[in-house]
Amino acid sequence: MQYNFTKLKTDLSATESWLQKELGAIRTNRANPSILDSVRVEAYGSDMPISGVASMTNEDPRTIRITPWDQALVKSIEKSITVANLGVSVAVDDKGVRVSFPELTSERRKEIVKMAKEKLEQAKIQVRKHRDAVNSDIDAKEKEGGMGEDEKFRFKADAQKLVDDCVKRLSDAMDKKEKEILS
Repeated sequence: MQYNFTKLKTDLSATESWLQKELGAIRTNRANPSILDSVRVEAYGSDMPISGVASMTNEDPRTIRITPWDQALVKSIEKSITVANLGVSVAVDDKGVRVSFPELTSERRKEIVKMAKEKLEQAKIQVRKHRDAVNSDIDAKEKEGGMGEDEKFRFKADAQKLVDDCVKRLSDAMDKKEKEILS
């Protein structure tokens, strides 16, 4: 008998994607437009992401230029970014909105690393939950008589190997992000 690890692989992949997205939203010393992904702008009677009403480009390493497709939305974009409290300064000019990222202090860098590590821990908890669900399923199948004890231990070892590989990739992503924040 073979155990189907497809759901576990899908769940682990989803957890990795979630962590990548969360780490991408954490501010580093470089301006990254993805930090603005969570900001919603009141436009045309509904809340829309900034990317839905404007183009975003990096002017320099610490500045993002937001050019709205409709100049009437400049004030709304400025207000939304200010209200989001991202620790950036916002300036309006004739071309649109300029978002400037201040230089990070060493104390603030340590706080950001701590936040990133909390995200990593949340991801690891999710991975362990996925592993525990698979282990419970394997135990249930063994009790039903669908597999022998040797198979049960082999499948649990296979699941643990998938989990270990995922945790290593998560930790590698965190290490890369930590170096980026501290540099």
